[in-house]
This record gives sequence, C-alpha cells and structure tokens, in this order.
Amino acid sequence: MADNDNVIAAARAWAGAPMALATVISTWGSAPRPRGSHLLIHDDGRFEGSVSGGCVEADIIAIAAEVISGAGVQRRRYGVADSAAWEVGLPCGGEIEVIVQPVADPGFPPALFDAIAAARGAGRAIDIATDLATGRSGIAPVAGAAFVNRYEPPRRLLIVGAVQIAQVLAGIARELGIVTVVIDPRGRFLTPERFPDVALDDRWPDEAVAALRPDGATAVVTLSHDPKIDDPALAAALRGGAGYVAALGSRKSHAARRDRLAATGLDPAQIDRIDGPAGIDIGAIGPAEIALSIAAGMVRALHDRG
Repeated sequence: MADNDNVIAAARAWAGAPMALATVISTWGSAPRPRGSHLLIHDDGRFEGSVSGGCVEADIIAIAAEVISGAGVQRRRYGVADSAAWEVGLPCGGEIEVIVQPVADPGFPPALFDAIAAARGAGRAIDIATDLATGRSGIAPVAGAAFVNRYEPPRRLLIVGAVQIAQVLAGIARELGIVTVVIDPRGRFLTPERFPDVALDDRWPDEAVAALRPDGATAVVTLSHDPKIDDPALAAALRGGAGYVAALGSRKSHAARRDRLAATGLDPAQIDRIDGPAGIDIGAIGPAEIALSIAAGMVRALHDRG
C-alpha cells in the first residue's frame, strides 16, 4: 500500500527511538482501511499512517503509549460506534481488528523495516509473518503465525508521450503515491517545466521500457499518437510483463495498432492485454477527464492483479 511507504520511511528515520506499530489484521464489512494498514507511533507522540482514517486513531495512540512503556503486545477490535455516546468506534458500519506491537524484539524488530525497504527497492514482494499470540514478527515463515502481511513492490507508471494528458496523469499518479516516469525522445516535449518533480527519460521508448523492467506492479500507458513512439513501447511492455498496458486512441486506431503489433511477432493473447482505448469509459472530454479515466483503469487493473 502506498501510504505504508510513509510508515516505513518514518520508522527508518526514527530508528533508535521507542516506537509502537499498529496493524489492521482483520476487516469486516465497510472497513475504512484495508488489512495490512499501519499506524506508527513515536514515543514523543508523533505518528505516521492510519488504521481507520481517523476514527479510532486516538485510542490506538493511547494503547501504543502503554505498549512503548512495556505493556506488551495488545489487540483491539472496533465495531460500530454509538452516535449518541462518546464511544470509540467506526461510524461506517464496518469492523476492524488491530494489533499494537513494540518496535523491538520481541515484537516488530526494527531490522524488518530495512528488509521491507530493500525488497521493495529491488522490485520484490516480501511477506512479514506475525504470531498473534506472542506478537513476534519476522520474515515468513514464522512458526505459529496467524497473520501474514505482504508488501508488494511499489506501483510504477511509465507514461510514453509527453503530451498534455500526460501532464495531468502524472499529477494524479503522484497523489496516488505511484512512482512515475515520463518517456519521450522529443526534447521539446520532455522538459522539467512541463513535468515538474517527475522523472524524465529521453531514450527511445522501447529501450527505456526494457531498461526500466516493468513488473506486475507497473503500468505502461502510451499517449503520443505516433506509432513510431507508441508501438515499440507497447511491444516492450507486453514482453516485459507489465501489470497494466494501455494505449490512447479510438477503436478504429486500436484495430490498426493490433495489426501492426501482430506483424512484430506478438500473439493475439499478448495483444489482448492492451487496454485500448485506454481507461474506463466515463464519457471523458478534454485532457483532465481523459487522464482521470486512464488513472481509474490503471488502479482497477493493478488492484485486480494484486
């Protein structure tokens, strides 16, 4: 999850300080945060992350203070709050169960944050298992573990074609915590002024995509409308195992694109993986709405693959 990246970064920045880690271990109904979500609490009261979007954080922080003081691992289950009382709970109607561990051994050893960061940096998933009876966590497998949290590689977006839609799409991806690279060999299009705070790659797209090694957590979206730029990128993405591959254009232009890609040796099953026209049909008009529809299609596909 994207916001767990912030938790991992904070844990490494606060290394050596007393801390507690809260984790959602089960959800029921319309829970506000998914299983595996973290809230990290520093001894001085600072915190990073969320387990409920704000509903029960104050109670968790109070429990974390006890854990940091030596109370040991704690588990809490939160259901629907009584709207007429000062009761801690979830107004959304869902339920969650949370474990709060000391960031220590026994507990959640600080070295695990480094292991998670290293695995994600290398594009690998890593499983951390927790024995809920003892509160001990480690790299899976762990004897007696009843909860395993998988940290997938960070989501990435490779945008091919530094056009206006790409400017909006890069901004949306940033808000979603998706690492973005804009690829275009045309120097006039690919400038820091047009794409502030975004990684830029001016290699030919097939070379760039191959070098960036897209995996199941990577989306590749072509937007240039130029087959010389888009087609090689699509072929590289399909051969490289990208989790989501999409191409801008009409149904008519996509049919012609399929024929061109087939001529390069790609088989129909590979070509069928392209989302074309790109995105979810929301009747989009203009670059911003088109970018929104593509972002929605990308998020849906990456969630489904996960």
